[in-house]
Amino acid sequence: MPVRRMDHVGVVVEDLAAAVAFFVELGLELEGEATVGGRWADDLLGLDGVRADIAVVRTPDGHSRIELSTFHSPATTNAAPHAAVNTPGIPRLTFVVDRVDDVFDRLRTHGAELVGTVAQYEDIYRYCYVRGPAGIIVGLVEELRPDPNP
Repeated sequence: MPVRRMDHVGVVVEDLAAAVAFFVELGLELEGEATVGGRWADDLLGLDGVRADIAVVRTPDGHSRIELSTFHSPATTNAAPHAAVNTPGIPRLTFVVDRVDDVFDRLRTHGAELVGTVAQYEDIYRYCYVRGPAGIIVGLVEELRPDPNP
């Protein structure tokens, strides 16, 4: 089997502290923070003079992680994406939450904006997309039926 597990998703953000606060408010836990750079980082990323701050947040179950990074060098020439949800290559991270409305209200204080509306699919889900740090799209899913496999 070539893949043993997915390790993490990486997202480059402009304001690392704000991004960490957003995901902590969502319910993730800060796993650690570091500054990276040097030859290994240059080689890995195909850039010269890499210096970045990173933070890793994880889901409460410990199975999923997000690496958030802010680059101090080299300078970027592109702005963060704020494209529509159907744009190829735009990442979406989706989380199951207890109550979509409550979570969105908390995230709104961290700059989250609804992409569309909170939609309900039959009596199964309430679901919405919010735009979070650096334009990343975060899905919030509330399961309306009890999980048959808790």
